[in-house]
Amino acid sequence: MDIKLLDAYHHGDMFDAYKYLGCHYDKASGTAVFRVWSTRATSIAVIGDFNGWDVNANRMKKITEAGIWEATVKGVKLYDNYKFYIENGFSYPIYKCDPFAFHRETFEGTNAKVVDIEHYKWTDAEYIKNKPDQYSSPMSIYEAHIASWRRYADGNTFDYRKFADEMSEYLKETGYTHLELLGVAEYPFDGSWGYQVTGYYAPTSRYGTPEDFMYLVDKMHSCGIGVILDWVPGHFPKNGDGLYEFDGGPLYEHSDPLRMEHKEWGTRCFDYGRNEVRNFLISNAFYWMDMYHIDGLRVDAVASMLYLDYGRYEWRPNIYGGNENLEAVDFLRRLNTAIFAKYPKALMIAEESTAWGGVSRPVDMGGLGFNFKWNMGWMNDTLSYIKVDPVFRKYHHNTITFSMIYAFTENFVLPISHDEVVYGKGSLINKMPGDYDMKFAGVRNFLTYMFSHPGKKLLFMGAELGQFNEWNFSKELDWNILEYPAHSDLKKFVSVLNGIYKNYPAMHEIDYDWRGFEWLVADDYQQNILVYERRDSAENRMLAIINFAPVAHNGYRFGAHEGEYTELLRTEIFKWNQSGAKYKTEKIASHGKEDSLSIDVPPMGGILLYCPSGKKVETPKPAAKPAVEDKPVAKKPAAKKPAVKAEKAPAAKKPAPAKAKAEDKPAAAKKPAAKKPAAKAEKAPAAKKPAAKKPTK
Repeated sequence: MDIKLLDAYHHGDMFDAYKYLGCHYDKASGTAVFRVWSTRATSIAVIGDFNGWDVNANRMKKITEAGIWEATVKGVKLYDNYKFYIENGFSYPIYKCDPFAFHRETFEGTNAKVVDIEHYKWTDAEYIKNKPDQYSSPMSIYEAHIASWRRYADGNTFDYRKFADEMSEYLKETGYTHLELLGVAEYPFDGSWGYQVTGYYAPTSRYGTPEDFMYLVDKMHSCGIGVILDWVPGHFPKNGDGLYEFDGGPLYEHSDPLRMEHKEWGTRCFDYGRNEVRNFLISNAFYWMDMYHIDGLRVDAVASMLYLDYGRYEWRPNIYGGNENLEAVDFLRRLNTAIFAKYPKALMIAEESTAWGGVSRPVDMGGLGFNFKWNMGWMNDTLSYIKVDPVFRKYHHNTITFSMIYAFTENFVLPISHDEVVYGKGSLINKMPGDYDMKFAGVRNFLTYMFSHPGKKLLFMGAELGQFNEWNFSKELDWNILEYPAHSDLKKFVSVLNGIYKNYPAMHEIDYDWRGFEWLVADDYQQNILVYERRDSAENRMLAIINFAPVAHNGYRFGAHEGEYTELLRTEIFKWNQSGAKYKTEKIASHGKEDSLSIDVPPMGGILLYCPSGKKVETPKPAAKPAVEDKPVAKKPAAKKPAVKAEKAPAAKKPAPAKAKAEDKPAAAKKPAAKKPAAKAEKAPAAKKPAAKKPTK
């Protein structure tokens, strides 16, 4: 091949490196071409089933001065195992798995496998052609872990195909628009949930082959469901077969001891300033979208990449004396610019837990270039509020309203993710105070608030069931609880709520500026009541009335825009319904408006009221622009140290270390009445000291 083409890998300009590096197999001739990058190697051999693992049979040739090695091998069969045998002149020989391997051995094996991924027959052309605008369309994400969603009766996990068939039907039934998957890229330790990756280009073989995973994505697309992968460019584990000191020293990781490692996580950090490393990662993002038709990536632990002192007690400042990782910032901007240039309707979602400015703003306006960001501030404040006994919520009213101060500074996703239902934090339903019925009322009320709040939505699996147990990655969800009416009813409620969210543009079209939201009652802290309005570009209105107290308020009056409103949803302590009741505004001034409504507000309940405008808009204007487009931003990111306290304030503060790690202990059970499963009482984690965000090996 043209050596000048490979030189682009060294210059940082090759974003499709997977087409050239790794193993490229021609099944018809039984010939495979292997390429690998190493700067310290004095000799490399490719060894495997095809040559009896003979280190002298297929020596590789160095074809670029900067360290790309190549060998052509005949007599290779599909699914042959292989590795690289590396000599460097100063250590024992090193056996390494191919960093670009498209397939790897099943769990506990460390070899790469020869595979052909070029010939899957995709059927999703129509889906890809008709992808909607990301910003004005509904996005209700179901976050799932394949091994622990559902299993066979004997305890064995579903493969990719079985999972695809079951999950696609389930998501159609429950009304979600997107599936987000944990742990797809190959990883060695189940307890890491897939966040310590050794095979960045290999869908984990736990559930099948690369073609099986392609079927999963294709199946979801055939049902109109987008697929998002959790992607981990922030760190990698110190496994001997992986990227760790690949040729006897730092290659993919930073060589500076103070930047090399996340000691609390026991992992190595990528060297974002090195061209080949940037290309490896950016090409990997392209690979999932190109070869597997993935709709988007949720980029894990972005804060750990952005700050040089993240989770560290010793750190080296950047060239300006600050704690920002300038190479990581440059990498993220290059990544997002390149992705949106080729895939303008991609989803690039940052899990960024600090107040770094402009995460979801365009690169040319000083942003990082993502088009969405997890709203960790909303998540922390809201979960903090709902844990409080309703008697005392009036003292915390500002906690539930604070999110609207910064709601439009980023393009937010509201996440109730896997991180919030482990390590003693309690499941979503067990965060709710009160008895059995009050807990279910609390979940319905919370979800009504969440789905009517500006921002896209994400719920981790099990929340829709009202599962009392925390998530356990080693077993399936507690599906048996659907035998109980309260749990099956909650699942139906989530389906109805998703339907309202998707079918009424007022709930989702204008998520990212004040045109789509108006407070009607924000300050009734004595009653724990919120009233607000969502609007679409045609000025159709959806009123949300949320009562966070178990006290009814008959004839509750509040100011509203003139019109006739239809009740789409009403929740309360013991039930919920869709009555379709009609309400007309009256010419009675209230809350600064000439017209008002008088509504019987149920205890611990939420109400959604819809008022159509009758106005038609031919082309709704998106509320936000892709990251590569020129768009004014609410606030230009400051050059000072960014704050780290999640969305609490714009003031600059030193980033906090990673989350405290606590034992995953089930909460003590409080036995309910007959025919009701036990609701385990929430127990706060004992530990407070900083620890790893993800479990480590």
